Amino acid sequence: MCKLLALPLVGVLAVGAYNISTGNDLFHLPGARTIANTVRETVGDTVRDGVRSAARETGAEVRDRASAGVQVAVNRTEGAMTAAALTSKIKAKMALDDVVNANEIDVDTEGSVVTLSGDVGSRDEQRRAVRIATETKGVTKVVNQLRVR
Repeated sequence: MCKLLALPLVGVLAVGAYNISTGNDLFHLPGARTIANTVRETVGDTVRDGVRSAARETGAEVRDRASAGVQVAVNRTEGAMTAAALTSKIKAKMALDDVVNANEIDVDTEGSVVTLSGDVGSRDEQRRAVRIATETKGVTKVVNQLRVR
């Protein structure tokens, strides 16, 4: 009976000695996964999945911000083109007019608001320049800063 009890004890000692010599936990069975390895792999998988998810979310966020930035740039460009077109139309009309000396008048456009500045020779020239700007399609307001010499 003593021999029967000694056999399992020898087996446990043999497994323990093997595990210590190979660097495993004391009661690690060959081929079995240790708790440390299981935890390490689970944490690694969780962190890896979290990083991938964050990268996907960050990529989508960057894409959305870039898209919004491009739209703002397009809107500003369209606004600048519209303002430049209004300024050009008004200057061309003034250049063709017999009363207005277009070389002496500055035309600045911000959105659909036009500001006229500079020196003019008469009240009639001032009124005519303001009327030309006011009658131009796309202009909503004219700021008259023209001075009569």
